[in-house]
Amino acid sequence: MIYIDADACPVKAEVERVGTRHKVQMFVVSNGGIRPSPNPLVETIVVPDGPDVADMWIADRAGKGDVVITGDIPLAARCVENGAQVLKHNGEALTPANIGNILATRDLMTDMRAADPFRQGGGRPFSKADRSRFLDALERALRAAKG
Repeated sequence: MIYIDADACPVKAEVERVGTRHKVQMFVVSNGGIRPSPNPLVETIVVPDGPDVADMWIADRAGKGDVVITGDIPLAARCVENGAQVLKHNGEALTPANIGNILATRDLMTDMRAADPFRQGGGRPFSKADRSRFLDALERALRAAKG
């Protein structure tokens, strides 16, 4: 199965296309505002409003043999711990080998932003190269999940 943390996910269409080709059940999870897909392999899950409700829904279900698409690092850490394969939107795989450092860096940056409210952040824009890397990574993750 594929679980998509759908809020602010720029690759939902790509996941649906690749997942359909592999005939994999997909769950698009959000707290609303997502147009349901007519694809029978895609189930839209709308969770109640609240902090991390969608994340908890995914983390409680994703495990070995599943692929999770998210940019949320704490959610990724829980899913990696449960044995799922996790991909960020740019195709970066989050694994047992790197999730600890990524989580620590995220926490450090959160603390730095809190200490300096004038610090402006934000990553670089999502690019065609990111989309291409994501598609390649998703293809590899689905093959590995089947194996």
